[in-house]
Amino acid sequence: MLKHIPNFLTLSNLFCGCIAIVLLFESEFIDIQVNTVAFVIFLGIFFDLLDGLLARRLNVQSKLGLELDSLADLVTSGVVPAIIIYRVLEKYVDLNISFISNDLLPYFAFLITIASAYRLAKFNIQEDSKGYFIGLPVPANTILILSLLLILENSDNEFLLNLIKNEIFLIALILISSYLLNSNLKLISLKFKNYSLSKENNIRYFIIISTAISLIVFGYLAIPILFLIYFVSSIITLR
Repeated sequence: MLKHIPNFLTLSNLFCGCIAIVLLFESEFIDIQVNTVAFVIFLGIFFDLLDGLLARRLNVQSKLGLELDSLADLVTSGVVPAIIIYRVLEKYVDLNISFISNDLLPYFAFLITIASAYRLAKFNIQEDSKGYFIGLPVPANTILILSLLLILENSDNEFLLNLIKNEIFLIALILISSYLLNSNLKLISLKFKNYSLSKENNIRYFIIISTAISLIVFGYLAIPILFLIYFVSSIITLR
């Protein structure tokens, strides 16, 4: 019975991804719906973190669980972020790129899904990377993209709103995130093997404490800044 608990959580992650897709394709966004989408996505990512933790704790890791986890992540953290950018391009952006039609450009967002699928397949055949990720994890990329949608729907900062609605910015975001997913950049894993005060654990504590304080003070506006802290910390620690 215990061996099925992690897989149940993985399937719960997949279910959350499916719900998010339905909500994102509703005809019109409203504030409460965007917040619901955010809650569902964060819940799916929470299930994704919890299934691996429980599988290790219960010593019930399996190849089936690994493959199932990747399939669920492809939906929640591969298809969903692409749809977010697709919807932003479709609804908010007045496209001014003459050589690409307004109808076709939003589909460019699904490059993120393709890059996520490739990254997940690579991850399944990688050897243990000993405390760090190689390339940006797909859930982290999803959180970053989701934060832009939350800013767009809940913020009144004109600079941020105009930036997110700019098609050049969104195209650059698609290309950069797709590259980072499959890059050789080493990024710190926040999974603790022990809780001693070592060099790697200290930076993990720093990132976690910075995240908690920033989210309390700035809310979702802090997420892009936290990603910058994460990248800089990783580069300094793992160079």
